[in-house]
Amino acid sequence: MKVVIFAGGIGSRISEESHLKPKPMIEIGGKPILWHIMKIYQVQGFNDFVICLGYKGYMIKEYFMNYFLHNSDISIDISNNKVEVLQASAESFKVTLVDTGMYTQTAGRLKRVQAYLKNEPFLLTYGDGLADVSIKKTIALHEKSGKVATVTAIQPAGRFGSLEIDGKTNNVNSFIEKPSGDGFWVNGGYFVLEPGVFKYLPDNADSIMWEDEPLYALSKASQLSAYKHTGFWKCMDAMRDRTELEELWESGNAKWKLWK
Repeated sequence: MKVVIFAGGIGSRISEESHLKPKPMIEIGGKPILWHIMKIYQVQGFNDFVICLGYKGYMIKEYFMNYFLHNSDISIDISNNKVEVLQASAESFKVTLVDTGMYTQTAGRLKRVQAYLKNEPFLLTYGDGLADVSIKKTIALHEKSGKVATVTAIQPAGRFGSLEIDGKTNNVNSFIEKPSGDGFWVNGGYFVLEPGVFKYLPDNADSIMWEDEPLYALSKASQLSAYKHTGFWKCMDAMRDRTELEELWESGNAKWKLWK
């Protein structure tokens, strides 16, 4: 089953770094967040990727074109430009890199890679969200549902602490640092999709967000199911998120790290 990853957005809310590189190439622990997402899938048995490129997509192409070289020990004979690989440690990724347009919206990016998916079920996620989600459990629920699409639903932690205040005395009875959601489930990515999903995308979908009309239409047609993920999930939306993810990685508490 192929894995499609949206990696073409500009990432304006993390412009401190995205003015230099595409958002999925911003590093956590010395590796692009895109690499972390791919490892989440690879360790669970899915290593065939279709990457939707856009903003500064050439940087992602160059990263993977030189990936094997950069992750191997090599010996170079300068006199004849002979290169010998001494020890390789590259991942078993198969990567298809597709330029889906600079300003194309997410539904359009998905439509533009349709030809690479061979009319088979596939997986889809965003290039900025990390989770310890079980892909196989998501697929199992999807297959049982018989729906065209399944989304991983999450309840993100609140940005601020929650206070319970006594109405009479104004005493703070309890304080919860960043409570886990307010009872609502939201789109956490990590989709499972049938090829029939393209019936919900017009031929020219470049100006359409996948999160708007297509998902609404799928929901209205009772063709969208949800896998409720209660574990770790974090989107790198701004610099504070990148800092938090880096701290988790450095402290050994990166819960999305399902590999050894």
